[in-house]
Amino acid sequence: MPKRVIIIGAGIGGLTTGALLAKRGYAVKIFDQAIVPGGCASTFKRQGFIFDVGATQVAGLEEGGIHHQIFRELGMEIPTSTPCDPACAVFLPNESEPINIWRDPTQWQAERQRQFPQSEPFWRFLQNLFKPSWRFQSRNPVLPPRNLWDLAQLIKALRWDTLFTVPFTLSTVGDALRGFGLDRDRRLRTFLDLQLKLYSQVNAEETALLYAATSMSVSQAPLGLWHLQGSMQVLSDRLVEALEKYGGKLYMRHTVQAIDPKSIQVKVYNQRTQAINWETADQIVANVTVQSLMRLLGDQAPKGYKKRVQNLKPASGAFVVYLGVDRKAVPDRCPPHLQFLDQYEDTRSLFVSVSKEGDGRAPLGQATIIASEFTDIFAWQTEDYENLKTIFTQRAIAQLGKYFNLENHIIYQEAATPRTFSRFTGRDQGMVGGIGMRVSTFSPFGFANRTPLKNIWLVGDCTHPGEGTAGVSYSAMTVVKQISAAD
Repeated sequence: MPKRVIIIGAGIGGLTTGALLAKRGYAVKIFDQAIVPGGCASTFKRQGFIFDVGATQVAGLEEGGIHHQIFRELGMEIPTSTPCDPACAVFLPNESEPINIWRDPTQWQAERQRQFPQSEPFWRFLQNLFKPSWRFQSRNPVLPPRNLWDLAQLIKALRWDTLFTVPFTLSTVGDALRGFGLDRDRRLRTFLDLQLKLYSQVNAEETALLYAATSMSVSQAPLGLWHLQGSMQVLSDRLVEALEKYGGKLYMRHTVQAIDPKSIQVKVYNQRTQAINWETADQIVANVTVQSLMRLLGDQAPKGYKKRVQNLKPASGAFVVYLGVDRKAVPDRCPPHLQFLDQYEDTRSLFVSVSKEGDGRAPLGQATIIASEFTDIFAWQTEDYENLKTIFTQRAIAQLGKYFNLENHIIYQEAATPRTFSRFTGRDQGMVGGIGMRVSTFSPFGFANRTPLKNIWLVGDCTHPGEGTAGVSYSAMTVVKQISAAD
């Protein structure tokens, strides 16, 4: 009889875990409280427009990349995509010309030398950290290790060149800027703050240096960031297809209310029938935030583990405006992703994704514009919610109007807040992007996939190597190998 695995959450991490385990012969059930799978990488449709809920780009689709590996193992066709080039166009305050993060390494080098004179030694230092770090990561280490098998995988991934990175394990990007005498370069620090916030949830001063070396390099060839044809939903749809191909089951609109680690059971509420059942398994994989895992475990959460979660710094939320527009609103040769900051003194920035003509997200002659900004998740726990939402919406559209020709060209408009994300994705407090890649939560100091409770696992952006579809997919592959090795 095949071993039974219950997976909580049908985000990319949960679907990847489920599909890979099903292919290896496990009896897999995935429960998710939402209407459609994909979590923060799902979509919704309005008046002919398809909007990506959260994630709008994918890493790891190149030959040998994490998603390429997964689809090859599953025997599934790689989703059609095009590289994002530039990966992002960053507009600093009072500047009409953006900083373009080109995919071609030589072109990107020339761009940064032009934009940030005297900074090339710093960028070369990041590249020198990235190369051995990427080779190390490509050998599939388990971080942080929690038993002898994990430790063995970590040791097998080590090479002599890995030792070059070890002295910088406790360093931040802020430390590196000071080391190169660039800490007072306002343009460079602001650019790094904007980009790193997208990937690590924190600014340059707090972001772990080794994490930044990778996140600032994955957009260059032979790697890259990719724009999926159709929508981000294509990724989860392919994983669902693979899950069901190998006998796995997906149950949407089924809310897991509790985990009993002693009996290895989950309490499941069926939203359609309002029935409550306890489902038993041999392994339980939680594709949720670590905060949500504590809630599901309740009084059975290990005290030390629970205390560590409680001591985490507050996570970020997102405010998002979704616009369906006439294509005339979009400037010619508009990059697929842009970032805007109006004032140096302002910590708010807009990250913007724009659909391409014919990419399946909008009718011909029209386009989608998705603009998001980070926000305090607790600010939205107010009785003045609707008014606050209106203020954020008007401010975002005014900021977008400086680049896009929105007047009389907006066809559809909708906004989402942390409360929206909490309701539709089940994310704790509506948080996005994990726990922040500070030194204290990165790599060897982060949360392991193997929890302190036997047969209870954690996957997703709260675990190594961090947020993004590539990160959570790597997390899923790690759990699959750990479970398979234990059996």
